[in-house]
Amino acid sequence: MRLHPAMKSSERKVIPFRTATMSTQIVAQVRDALFAKELRPGDFLGTEKELAERFAVSRIVARDALRTLEAQGVVEIKVGSGGGARIAEDHARLRELIAQAERRINDVAGFTRASREFHLAVAEASHNRVLVVQLISLQHVSWPAHNPTLTPSVARRVLDAHKELASLIEMRDGAGAGRLMDEHVKMIGARRVAEHRDKRRENPACC
Repeated sequence: MRLHPAMKSSERKVIPFRTATMSTQIVAQVRDALFAKELRPGDFLGTEKELAERFAVSRIVARDALRTLEAQGVVEIKVGSGGGARIAEDHARLRELIAQAERRINDVAGFTRASREFHLAVAEASHNRVLVVQLISLQHVSWPAHNPTLTPSVARRVLDAHKELASLIEMRDGAGAGRLMDEHVKMIGARRVAEHRDKRRENPACC
């Protein structure tokens, strides 16, 4: 069996949760292994059949988990002989998430989700679990379900910033990436403040 050792660990067990499907739990375990540096870019994760056997689930469940991981840019899947899922390189993952966002430029909800995944992927690429946890805890503030200020022109500016950030990361320009990210976060903060101000104007206090 070629399943990656991180997925064979007896200490890692899938625990049933009412709020999570089995495929969601498999996705979470793969991401946990990435945080713990048990999985690294380029590692071979395993085949659909191997994952199904490891987690005692159907191949349909394993396939759903792999498709989710592929959509998130976490794995690259090769079909055919010698195929299977491999952990994507950080740079390729960022580029795929940017491409997803570009395809959803006129879909506010879809673009917002893609942007959230991009920011999370940047944090994960740092391999700093504390940073990732902090970002996840702020998601409801940074990426609200209703995003009224996200016009097509704003979405395009956001996308351009993400493209530039990905390029700086690829060039290993930490200082440049840091400056751009600081400006980008300030822009997001300004939009959230504007949304809050407009909401208060629409719903003024009664007394």
